Amino acid sequence: MIVGNIHHLQPWLPTELRDAIEFVKANVTAATELGKHEIDGSRLFYLLSEDMTEPLAARRAEFHARYLDIQILLKGQEGMTFSTLPNGKPETDWLADKDIAFLPEGAQEKTVILSEGDFVVFWPGEVHKPLCAVGAPAKVRKAVVKMRVE
Repeated sequence: MIVGNIHHLQPWLPTELRDAIEFVKANVTAATELGKHEIDGSRLFYLLSEDMTEPLAARRAEFHARYLDIQILLKGQEGMTFSTLPNGKPETDWLADKDIAFLPEGAQEKTVILSEGDFVVFWPGEVHKPLCAVGAPAKVRKAVVKMRVE
């Protein structure tokens, strides 16, 4: 997992991650349509969404097998838990078809709070629980870059 801010990218950030973040910075505006946007076909794309955060207890943890996530918060504030340890078998396993599996929580979850411009990178297998409310539930706008790493 890596946490940072799109306006202050660290020099040690891998080039491919930096390029993907820079692409979102240069191309996503308030007028960009929600939904899926290809950067390099199915190898690299981003999903732009506006969602409501929810109380931590209402959210499920997830992980992926083939794609890493670069979750970039564009507007609002979002809590996100993370764990490098799954907590049992997935309740819902769609890894083969949709590259996502859900479980109630990760083992020994920790929480990071993202504000506008912050990003977090999760590699395949890293459990995360996005869209957790910080205080009262609120609307967020975010881009989730999906990069295949098989």
